[in-house]
Amino acid sequence: MSKSDQTFLRHFSMLIAGLVLLALALIGLAMFIYSRHTISQDAALETNADAAASARIAPVGAVYAGDTGRAAMQAAKEAAAKAAAAQVAYGGTTDGKSIYDNLCHTCHTAGVAGAPKLGDKAMWSARIAQGIDTLIKHATEGYKGPDGNFMPPKGGNPALTDEQVANTVKWMVSQVK
Repeated sequence: MSKSDQTFLRHFSMLIAGLVLLALALIGLAMFIYSRHTISQDAALETNADAAASARIAPVGAVYAGDTGRAAMQAAKEAAAKAAAAQVAYGGTTDGKSIYDNLCHTCHTAGVAGAPKLGDKAMWSARIAQGIDTLIKHATEGYKGPDGNFMPPKGGNPALTDEQVANTVKWMVSQVK
């Protein structure tokens, strides 16, 4: 064997020995890390993984058919209405102007869907003649007029309380007088 071949073999042997030592060191490090890993963590990881997998494969929607479907849809609708009603809108304020500025101005400034514009005596006079209780009832329960005008229940915000709606209607009427 030539001198250059012997040098090559020596360097190659040292490289192989170094790689073997590195592999053994990594195996030892892995064993050390695994020895500190407890079974309860494994169980928690499996539980979380199962929950995540269940969430990923859960159906996006549901199929409702027949009477059972109608009952399920009605129950879901009622649950959503109760959840919305459980929250009080606008921090519970009963200031009619504040509620008007946050919600009612959208329709009552531009006259959307036949809504009487705030301060327009001609549009409000016939409504005021029906009485404040009727106006409050229409605002609370919703109203569809004979001329096509439309008022959604509680102005479209079910989180409003009846007191908030009543105070807002009273404030709007006071702006006409």
